[in-house]
Amino acid sequence: MTTSSAPGKIILFGEHAVVYGRPALAVPVTQVQATATVSATSRPGIWIEAPEIGLASELSRLAPDHPLAAVIKGVFSALPPPVSPHIFKENGVESGGATIHVTSTIPVASGLGSGAAVSVAIIRALSAFLGQPLPDERVSTLAYEVEKLHHGTPSGIDNTVVTYAKPVYFVKPPSPPGRGARARAEQSRSGEVEILRVGAPFTIVIGDTGLFAPTKESVSDVHTLWEADQPRWEKVFDEVEEIVQKARRVIETGDIPALGPLMDKNHKLLQEMTVSCPELDRLVEAARRSGALGAKLSGSGRGGNMIALVNARNAPALAEALISAGAKRTIVTTV
Repeated sequence: MTTSSAPGKIILFGEHAVVYGRPALAVPVTQVQATATVSATSRPGIWIEAPEIGLASELSRLAPDHPLAAVIKGVFSALPPPVSPHIFKENGVESGGATIHVTSTIPVASGLGSGAAVSVAIIRALSAFLGQPLPDERVSTLAYEVEKLHHGTPSGIDNTVVTYAKPVYFVKPPSPPGRGARARAEQSRSGEVEILRVGAPFTIVIGDTGLFAPTKESVSDVHTLWEADQPRWEKVFDEVEEIVQKARRVIETGDIPALGPLMDKNHKLLQEMTVSCPELDRLVEAARRSGALGAKLSGSGRGGNMIALVNARNAPALAEALISAGAKRTIVTTV
């Protein structure tokens, strides 16, 4: 039996613009995680158990584009023969298989990287069970392919920060000349990553609106805006990039209070992109009124989570203020 866990994640700066080749900063959230356990079974085949979504099925019975089926098949395709979905054979006859049991404490479709965490946990547990654990770069690439099923044209940041479980500076690979931002968004590579050095620890309070955050829809809508007025939105994305670069310098030097105004400015640009919503804006304003140094939505928007930068001693009070303002749950995490 092998077990692997992967953390959640939040984007600090750069969401949406990252799809268009600009950098983003993201950090793991270890307070929530997905866990996959792979064990031998006398039943032939690969059996998937995910009780939280009511799934109990043999691999061959799942649709080819089912995310769990895709990630499992991706592991087998990444390993050299004779590894195959027929785990155990005696004299060429199947004599047993494996059960993959998946659990997660990460809220689904909330901007915390639930899908990527499940993929990474399965990839690591299954490849280790098969005696061929995969390196981080390969794990991230396989998880990215599954992210396409979840999000359509993902940036690659979720699988990256979840795989490395460290603060990261992420840039999507540039597209070939003349192919534009759509090509950037459809790159098969998962992205270039640098581990971010944190000059001083800082505390983030995450507030969950409880609203389903449809990443595919919001990413598509931003792309429609971009297609209609490319010069305008390229300028907005450039402003986001400037914020990200400043934020990186601030984090690396440990000048943490300077992050607050950058968060506020990034949220305003996300509002311009039409990816905020009244529930997110209400929590952001509540955080600012309650003493946050800065606050913004995190992730695809239109639901999901917002984040607030706080002094560690004020975190419990600010978390209570977010609940009073309508947050369904809060998480306090230190970077």
